[in-house]
Amino acid sequence: MSRVLLEVENLKTYFPVKEGVFKKTTGYVHAVDDVSFKVNEQETFALVGESGCGKSTTGMSILRLIEPTAGSVLFEGQDVLKLSAEELRKKRRDMQLIFQNPYSSLNPRMTVKRLMEEPLKTHFKMSQKELDEQVFQTADKVGISKDQLERYPHQFSGGQRQRISIARAIISRPRFVVADEPVSALDVSIQSQILNLLIQLQMDLKLTYIFISHDLNVVRHLSNSVAVMYLGRIVETGLSEEIFKNPMHPYTQALLSAVPSKDPLNKKKRIILQGDVPSPVNPPEGCPVFARCNRAMDVCKQQRPVLKAMSGTHRTACHLY
Repeated sequence: MSRVLLEVENLKTYFPVKEGVFKKTTGYVHAVDDVSFKVNEQETFALVGESGCGKSTTGMSILRLIEPTAGSVLFEGQDVLKLSAEELRKKRRDMQLIFQNPYSSLNPRMTVKRLMEEPLKTHFKMSQKELDEQVFQTADKVGISKDQLERYPHQFSGGQRQRISIARAIISRPRFVVADEPVSALDVSIQSQILNLLIQLQMDLKLTYIFISHDLNVVRHLSNSVAVMYLGRIVETGLSEEIFKNPMHPYTQALLSAVPSKDPLNKKKRIILQGDVPSPVNPPEGCPVFARCNRAMDVCKQQRPVLKAMSGTHRTACHLY
């Protein structure tokens, strides 16, 4: 049985809404609202949902690139949210991030070699010879040749830039990586290459991933476990096979109905969610999906459902069950 590496408990991240001349706080955006899950060692845990549901904010909050409002993030039993600035700096060598946009995440004034050396200089004391050796090895792992290391980010294609971003994330030999939609900005032809690279690196370096995406076909190919988010909350979670074969929450069913079928003759019935997503500043008291759900009941409007065990690790937050 796999060991739990990361345990997120009741994580909340709220952003103040300020109005008026004196910038008085009039409310809060509930970007992440009481999220809990566990990630096993050397597995891929996917966070999925439509844009604005809180996926990326959850990943950033776990790494404390955004400071959470409440909750705990236990990495190997140690609460990351309680670490001092120096303790957190040391912990960063074990917890890294691959950004969505590889161009904006790389300093355009630094060569690829300098970009890759920077994490090593921050976390380790190494001679120039040791730095060069580590850079050459990591570049080779991600498919960047030695003669390309003196070039600048603008001289590469989008796929190559994402390889550089991945190299920068793994060069300190982390154990845990948050991949924030790492292929969404790339051409479809390049996406499969980057996904296969991530899978190979996971096997070679024994990495644990949180993979954030809205592309369910990619998630199905890559993930071991899945959590479906809506309006800052998890509405369904379980093993990838369970979620894709037997989605139970109406929102999950609607998401999966939109995934194109591989068989053009097998036309799936689309489930269309009517209306707009409620405001995260003033989320509904009951189920967050209530206003758009075609199976909603009176209790859904009044009482917020909690995640209930369906079978094994499969849990859903819905009054239908």
